[in-house]
Amino acid sequence: MILEYFKLAVNNITHRKVRSWLTIIGIIIGIASIIALISLSLGLQNSIAEQFESFGSDKILVSAATFQGPGSLSIGLTEKDVETVKKIQEFKVVAPFIAKPGSVEYKGESKFPIIFGGQPKESAELFADTRTLEKGRYLKEGDHYDAILGSRAAKKLFKKEIRINNKIKINGKEFKVVGIFEEVGNQQDDSAISIPLDTFKEIFKSGDQIDFISAQVKPGSNIPEVQKKLERLLKDKRGDENFNVVTPTQILEQISQVLGIVQAVLVGIAAISLVVGGIGIMNSMYTSVLERTRDIGVMKAIGAKDSDILKIFLIESGLMGFVGGIFGVVLGTLLSLGIGQYATEAGFKLLVTINPQLMLFGLFFAFIAGIISGVLPAYRASQLNPVEALRHE
Repeated sequence: MILEYFKLAVNNITHRKVRSWLTIIGIIIGIASIIALISLSLGLQNSIAEQFESFGSDKILVSAATFQGPGSLSIGLTEKDVETVKKIQEFKVVAPFIAKPGSVEYKGESKFPIIFGGQPKESAELFADTRTLEKGRYLKEGDHYDAILGSRAAKKLFKKEIRINNKIKINGKEFKVVGIFEEVGNQQDDSAISIPLDTFKEIFKSGDQIDFISAQVKPGSNIPEVQKKLERLLKDKRGDENFNVVTPTQILEQISQVLGIVQAVLVGIAAISLVVGGIGIMNSMYTSVLERTRDIGVMKAIGAKDSDILKIFLIESGLMGFVGGIFGVVLGTLLSLGIGQYATEAGFKLLVTINPQLMLFGLFFAFIAGIISGVLPAYRASQLNPVEALRHE
């Protein structure tokens, strides 16, 4: 019997092709928007998680409480704080860094990427586990006017590619390129340039200022306990709490919470178009009820029950939602993959993948939305008086 209902529903839809497709388009747009936005947000979350995993879970970051990222007007950390951090025996490596935008010249062309200043030996030990070199070598003790470039800084920042042993000018001083990092997928990191800390202080006149400190914990140490110990020591030595001590895991959790909120808002916005599509189905079904009033009367006159009429119209609205869901899922998936590919080529790595569970959710959601939209018209059709329906012209 259910098969017959489906045949009737398909027949009714195909006899109103233009109206049916115009109705289905609303569902397609809504589902495509939801699938694309969720896929992109999941891709962004995966990319961030991958970058933090590559950074290492055994790191602790110390920054000024007002530090908002490279190039910001952060204050508070100094060389004294670096010495304080080094007193913690559980740390294997303690590497201070300063970061500012700087003027970089190459072949008569000027750009303003982020310049990182770090101690050569400590930076090399820290990067050995997290950032590999594509070419050249790490900075070493005794280096002064030498630099390591991110992959994008070497290949895409300037019109002409920068190679090992090429010379560049940073704030008017000539530097020799001794290394190029492999691409990590983050535009800021891939466009950055690293130079020795002492040289950085010289050309930027930054005094004893430090932007952030990255400390690697020795194997077997309890990271939360080391974090608390460091917080107590810094508070005691500084006499204030103008600093933050966090782990990459904590940062990732905070970012994930923010992304979750953003994802919910975006899906809510996209759902508005799905509601519009549902209203379109409802309107189309009401029109269909009016057009087929006499047919409904005939079916009731030959023995069709109210429940049979109800099922026919619900299946019809559900099918329109399902068809819209199929096209919406395909369109949304292709759209998210395309945006992900474009973003990656532009330097913003997005790990967008085909998510079967999300696709099934989209189909199910579209089908249910179609059925819900058809409830009222279907109920109205089922309650028609057969005598009055047969009189209808």
